[in-house]
Amino acid sequence: MFTMNVIMLHGGAGSTGVEQKLMEYAVKSKSGSALDSVCNAVVLMENDPCFNAGTGSCMRLDGSIQMDAAVMTSKGFGSVMAIENVKNPVLVARAVMERSPHLIMAGDGAEKFAHLLGFEKYDPSTERAAKRRENDISMILSRKIDSYNKMMETVDISKFVDTVGAVARVNGEFAAAVSTGGAPPMLRGRVGDSPVPGAGIFCGENGAVVATGVGEEIIKNMLCISIYNEIGRESLSKIVMKNISRFRYHAGVIAVSNEEYFAYSNTDMSYAALEF
Repeated sequence: MFTMNVIMLHGGAGSTGVEQKLMEYAVKSKSGSALDSVCNAVVLMENDPCFNAGTGSCMRLDGSIQMDAAVMTSKGFGSVMAIENVKNPVLVARAVMERSPHLIMAGDGAEKFAHLLGFEKYDPSTERAAKRRENDISMILSRKIDSYNKMMETVDISKFVDTVGAVARVNGEFAAAVSTGGAPPMLRGRVGDSPVPGAGIFCGENGAVVATGVGEEIIKNMLCISIYNEIGRESLSKIVMKNISRFRYHAGVIAVSNEEYFAYSNTDMSYAALEF
């Protein structure tokens, strides 16, 4: 069993070359609690337009930006789905967990909840996101994409940057947090794996796991709870790699247990791990 505190960050499936930035964010985000540490880390990534979360989120095909986020500890869970007009969805998800009687809030209700609590109205759109939307529409029209499988086979994985996330073990407590602008091309109202407990995020007394990749496939496989339920049966690395091997499309994970921490993806995935 390792006794050091640890925080891990990832920049999403398809991310490359941002390991140094993630390590800097890990250093800045470490805190006295696991929950504060992961939330601090995800806020930094939401504020950075090079990541697909918060500012920098991808646009839907209709031009809107709808974001998903979640936080989880061994004692609580909160998430927001398809929320608009906020800067840091992960903080709204934390507010759902700590300041509401609910676990999940969605759409305009989540947005109203956020503004009621004092979160300022914020437009996360960028020129980069608008350009990506134009490219998505052109691709769909030119290739006559009429099915999910055809869409996934057409997506250029090298340009795919998905969910950001963090897991931490601090003073024996675990926490996880995720945030995403989605996986384009997307219809309005689409929700991926990130805000779904057990799919894109799970945390309990034995560890914390967050995922990145094609949300529909991650939900089908309930990736994070599948990994979590095997913690202690064999090495964390074997558990993670075995579960990822089932995926046809891109998927990645960062995970921490009482004894180990590990990151793995079947495509590019920048990540950083810091013991402190």
